[in-house]
Amino acid sequence: MATIALNELKTEYEKAFFNYTRLPRGLYDEVLRRVEGRIEKKDTWYRKPLPPGLKLSITLRHLACGDNYPSLSYNFRVAPNTISLIINEVCDAIKAEFAAEVIQCPTTTGEWTAIAEQFEKRWQFPHCCGALDGKHVTVTCPWNTGSEYRNYKGFFSIVLMALVDADYKFLWIDVGSDGSSNDASIYNGSELKEGLESPNNIFNLPEEKSLPGDDVPVPYYIVGDNAFGINKSLMNPFLIRNMEHHDRIFNYRLSRARHVVENAFGILAHKFRVLLRTMNQRPGTCRKIITTCVILHNLIRLRYPATHNNMMDLEEQNLHVIPGAWRNYFWMFTMRGQGTLEPRRGGK
Repeated sequence: MATIALNELKTEYEKAFFNYTRLPRGLYDEVLRRVEGRIEKKDTWYRKPLPPGLKLSITLRHLACGDNYPSLSYNFRVAPNTISLIINEVCDAIKAEFAAEVIQCPTTTGEWTAIAEQFEKRWQFPHCCGALDGKHVTVTCPWNTGSEYRNYKGFFSIVLMALVDADYKFLWIDVGSDGSSNDASIYNGSELKEGLESPNNIFNLPEEKSLPGDDVPVPYYIVGDNAFGINKSLMNPFLIRNMEHHDRIFNYRLSRARHVVENAFGILAHKFRVLLRTMNQRPGTCRKIITTCVILHNLIRLRYPATHNNMMDLEEQNLHVIPGAWRNYFWMFTMRGQGTLEPRRGGK
C-alpha cells in the first residue's frame, strides 16, 4: 500500500521520499502541519475520514507525475471520485495558507532595487525588475468551448503568465486565460501593467537613474519578448531585420535576463510533471493545480534554495553560461521513478 511505502521512504530513504513527493521531508512536514486544519474532517458514525497526510500525499503525487485518478486510486486505495475532491480541497488549502506569503509582487522601492541589483550582478543587465513571459499548459478541450482554448501552436491550453526575479522565484502570476489569448492581451488586461504604468507610481518603482559611465536617466523596467509592446516600463529586443552591431549586443544582454523566466518555467515543469501532461480536469481545477505548483516551487526556493541550484543556468567567470540540469532530457527521466512522459515543451 502506498501509504506504508511512503512512511518507509520518509523515515529511511530521504532522497527517494523527495523524488516521490517533490518536497524535502522538512518542508512536507511544514506543509502538512499548516494545512492540516483546513483539510481534516471529523469522525462520524458512518466511517472514519481520510487522514490529512494521505490527502496531501495523493495531491503531491499527482502534481509530481501527473498520473490519472484511476492510477492513483490503485496506489492509495482511494476511489477516483474521492481523489478528484481531495485534489481540489488540498490545492485550495495550500493556496489559502501559502499564496500571500510566497508569491508577493514587490510594492516598495527597496524591494524593486534589490531585484534590479540581483539582475545586474548575475546577468549584467541593470535596472531590470523582472522577466515576464507566458507558458501554455496543455489541457483537454473543455466541454462546449469550441476553439476558445486552442492556441497558436495547435493544441488546447491554459496560460500561465508570470513575472520572475533573477533567483527564479515567481513574483506575480496570472493563471487561467484561455489558450487563444496572446501574451500581450493578457498583460494589457492585468493589474501588473496597471501598477507598472500608473502615473502615481503605485508600485513605488525606483526613480530614474543614469547607468554607469553615462549621464542619461534610465527608468526601471521589466523585460519580455517581442510579443509585448515596448514602453517605458517594459523592455523588449530589437527586431532582427536591419540590426546593427550595438543592437545585437543589446539583444544578447536582454536575452540573458529574459531567459530567467523561461528557465523558471522549465524548472517548474521538470519538478511537477503534471504540467508536461495533458490535464483532463475542468479549467477551474487546472487553475488550482497550476497555482499550487507555483506556490510549492517558491516554497522550495525560499526554504531549501540549494535544492534547485543544480537545475539553474549558471555563469562562469569567463561569462560562459552553463546550462542547468533541467535542460538535460535524459536526466529528467531519472527523476521520474515510474510511468511515461510526453516528450515536449520543456520550458514553455
